[in-house]
Amino acid sequence: MSRWKKFLLFLSIMGPGLITANIDNDAGGIATYSIAGAHFGYSLLWSLIPITLALIVVQEMSARMGAVTGKGLADLIRENYGVKITFWLMVFLFVTDLGNTTAEFAGWAASTEILGISKYIAVPLGAVFIWLIVVKGSYRMFEKIFLFVCAVYLVYIPSAVLAKPDWGNVLLQTVKPSFHFSSGYIAMFIGVVGTTIAPWMQFYLQSAVVEKGIRKDQYWASRIDVIAGCFMTDIVAFFIIVACGATLFRAGIHINGADDAAKALAPFAGRYASLLFAFGLANASLFSASILPLATAYYICEGMGWEAGVNKNFKEAPQFMWLYTILIAVGAIIILVPNAPLIAIMWISQVINGVMLPFVLIFMLFLINRDELMGEYVNSKNFNRIAWATTAIMIGLTLAFVISLFF
Repeated sequence: MSRWKKFLLFLSIMGPGLITANIDNDAGGIATYSIAGAHFGYSLLWSLIPITLALIVVQEMSARMGAVTGKGLADLIRENYGVKITFWLMVFLFVTDLGNTTAEFAGWAASTEILGISKYIAVPLGAVFIWLIVVKGSYRMFEKIFLFVCAVYLVYIPSAVLAKPDWGNVLLQTVKPSFHFSSGYIAMFIGVVGTTIAPWMQFYLQSAVVEKGIRKDQYWASRIDVIAGCFMTDIVAFFIIVACGATLFRAGIHINGADDAAKALAPFAGRYASLLFAFGLANASLFSASILPLATAYYICEGMGWEAGVNKNFKEAPQFMWLYTILIAVGAIIILVPNAPLIAIMWISQVINGVMLPFVLIFMLFLINRDELMGEYVNSKNFNRIAWATTAIMIGLTLAFVISLFF
């Protein structure tokens, strides 16, 4: 195959990896990176290098399983470990993603109010818009829209540039690991790592690879897509930390979320930097509010053996479409309820997310090493060492993160 044909094939395959990784920078992720920069300056930038490697390892395995088996992760878990285990896994993940979806609408509401739009207008309009994209559109149209949305994340780069950081110090802190043994720093470190890999990401990526019809002989292109997505999402995280570190940390301003960061940036980096930051948060929140319910609908339907897919309609895949609709509707309605316990909802969802992640990673590693499933595409010995080490570290940090939420 000529280089030109390979390039065209890559363009046709591109999508699942970029979209899945970028959703990782959702409202919660942006809030975490913003607080990391505002409270600890550039001292956590070095952690983005091992975080990127860990993300690549896990996402690569998900995409490879999808391309080789032609089945989603929930489908494989049900076939190999039974309906009962799959059912309870789906129940816990549904609760988690309902909380996460609500958190995304909270980010959308906060960011649009900064931009001068009431949440009572923005939330219903946003919910209807993302519902229509999936329910009335096709997978090809849906993917094109969200590939464009991925590009919008790049607004954080000029936002950081406008903050006028000391780039020499930024580069030094990026390549020079440092660790402080204060409880606040440790909790923030765990939080930054913990936002990287979420259970729903593995289910969605594998399902997207399957729905797009990517075959194992095309996997090389999917692998590039996955790696590019992982680099892009952490490059965005890098500039969010830099923007907040260069301004808010220097001024000694502490914040509680990404919307606080967007407001606080104006006096230090100018109104344009503040607006770009708020626009990026709005984009990320609405983007994730669409993909999270979609991922949930995918893996629950796969786990239960129901029809699923963006290319299907209510008659062809009623459970899939109703699950997607209910998650969006409930998530949006909760945000519109006065005095809704948003912090409690987000807290509970993060706890369940943390508890479920080790199980999902272990299931993935057992499945990808089955010769009868993967054939010659099982993990190599070296890759297994890296994957198990990554899994062990992620499990340890996730458990530490969950424990830290209680103490």
